[in-house]
Amino acid sequence: MKIYRAALIGCSRMGAFIDNEAPEERGPYSHAAGYEACARTEMVACSDLRVDVMAQAGLRYGLSREKQYTDYREMIDKEQPDIVSVATQPEHRAEIVTYAAGHGVQAIYGEKAMAASMEEADAMVEAVERNGVFFNMGTNRRWDTGYDTMVDVINSGRIGRLKTLIIHQTSALFNGASHSFDLLLRLNGDCPVSWVQAHLPNGDEVIEAERLCEDPVGHGMLKFENGVTAYALNSGRGLEVEAVGEHGVVTALDNGTAWQVREPGERDHRGRRVLVSGEFPPFAPASSTVRLIEDLVHSLDTGEPPRGGVRLARTNTELIFAFVESHLRGGARVGLPLEGSKYRLQRDRAPRQPKYHR
Repeated sequence: MKIYRAALIGCSRMGAFIDNEAPEERGPYSHAAGYEACARTEMVACSDLRVDVMAQAGLRYGLSREKQYTDYREMIDKEQPDIVSVATQPEHRAEIVTYAAGHGVQAIYGEKAMAASMEEADAMVEAVERNGVFFNMGTNRRWDTGYDTMVDVINSGRIGRLKTLIIHQTSALFNGASHSFDLLLRLNGDCPVSWVQAHLPNGDEVIEAERLCEDPVGHGMLKFENGVTAYALNSGRGLEVEAVGEHGVVTALDNGTAWQVREPGERDHRGRRVLVSGEFPPFAPASSTVRLIEDLVHSLDTGEPPRGGVRLARTNTELIFAFVESHLRGGARVGLPLEGSKYRLQRDRAPRQPKYHR
């Protein structure tokens, strides 16, 4: 079997060192750790503007100084990798992805959120599709076996027709909400969204003309074309998501570490069904990062599209900017597709320092 050559752009937390902060039972979590663990990939080079951070990544993953590049273009042109990871901040991602797609890279693993603006997201879609490149975005729950099982429960009919999704999150739009939006889409079969209605509690502070000077916090509603309503609540509870059907409920608790099914049991004194605890099906935990990479490998092997894809990544970005637009319209409904968005995330602050050891 072919071993695909991978290269990492952005050697900081999600690129190389988030494993030192995440629970060990999560398995390989950073891009680099995923390539190390995947039997079908080998990380052959890395790139970062911060030489000290890149040197630490080289030590950890066995890359000599000759395989460490401050210019990602030079790395791509010289190393000719099959897969490129773009684990930079969103402000820099579009330029890198479009270059990689146009210079021989066959598959791209882009960190979330996809881009800093809708214009940049559209440029990425165009470059990826024109060059026939496979693309997955790092919304890892799409490849999580627990959430796969939750999808199976929904699709099995145990809880009846899906009516409502409720997700609790404690994060900003480009950071945590990008995970939440993708998970809501996944649980509802990637059905298109008709409209959103949102409020950004700190929106007036961080939006300056057409610039988002910080990643805004937001919560709101999403209405899907199939009639399902989703509530994205920045409630402070941490990530929990509940799928409510006509007859029962399935819930992921504590950031996907506990699972619950409630389904009809005996009838009460008025003849109504009472929900009782049911069995959540067993599943084998696995690294979502490795499964994401394996998904790209499968596409490279077969030519079949990956589970994610660049269009779903664009939809995720569109939801972020639709939330921004709704807030700026006083909480009005904003229909999708979103037209004419001119806003861009552009922060003026230093990158976070990775944690080199657990």
